[in-house]
Amino acid sequence: MVFVHLAMNRFLVILFMVIITSYSSSQIVNIENARMHSDTTGLMGNAGASLALTKNTQQIFLFNVNAHVQYKTHKDLYLLLGSYGFLKGSDTKLIDNSFLHFRYNRKINKLLRWEAFTQWQKNTITKIQYRFLLGTGPRFKLADTKKIKVYVATLLMYENEKETSQQVIIHKDWRSSSYVSFSLLPNEHTELISTSFYQPLLKDVSDYRLLNQTRLKVKAGKRLSISLNYNYLFDNFPAAGTPKTNYSFSTGIEYDF
Repeated sequence: MVFVHLAMNRFLVILFMVIITSYSSSQIVNIENARMHSDTTGLMGNAGASLALTKNTQQIFLFNVNAHVQYKTHKDLYLLLGSYGFLKGSDTKLIDNSFLHFRYNRKINKLLRWEAFTQWQKNTITKIQYRFLLGTGPRFKLADTKKIKVYVATLLMYENEKETSQQVIIHKDWRSSSYVSFSLLPNEHTELISTSFYQPLLKDVSDYRLLNQTRLKVKAGKRLSISLNYNYLFDNFPAAGTPKTNYSFSTGIEYDF
């Protein structure tokens, strides 16, 4: 009975760890998934955290914290998003990443918005010591109904990146960051968002990144929601020693305020 009790506790810890971890280690942050679709103005946001420790043949430690705040007026949208994730098994780090993102969105007319953003990011597993971004550009609304929303954007982005592979390499480049995003809202409890990014280097279009992120969010109560997230990233010129293709699937619980 004691063995069964310990095994059940361990299972619950692992299950909690899997469910609560909703942010992946993707090198590109999908802000579309972070936007809160609402017709009301004012302050909105959500936050989550998880901490787990399990020990059997090896010791596994997980820590994750994320939060974002959105403030909306009739013409302006301010979005602040941050996350830190760490996962270690024995002496091996499996996840160690963090980012902070701020975005401003100004409504010009019914079809056009103008965006500006800045971001700092670190991902030691993919050899990115830091990545600083600064960008701006137009965002177009192609469809906006109660059931479906479609947006496209093409932004100009400055990128300053420090890569730590076999040697320290610093990149200072200009990229285009274009994306198409659609949201399906079949009812008030369900939301499906899918966004695809294309980010080529302006001086060499063969150096590009492709990303698709799809997210299904289902309300489990007035404040709680369950989310399913799929991320796919292809980087044609990744840091040395890291793969071109990365993908992940995760589930999460969110608390909205």
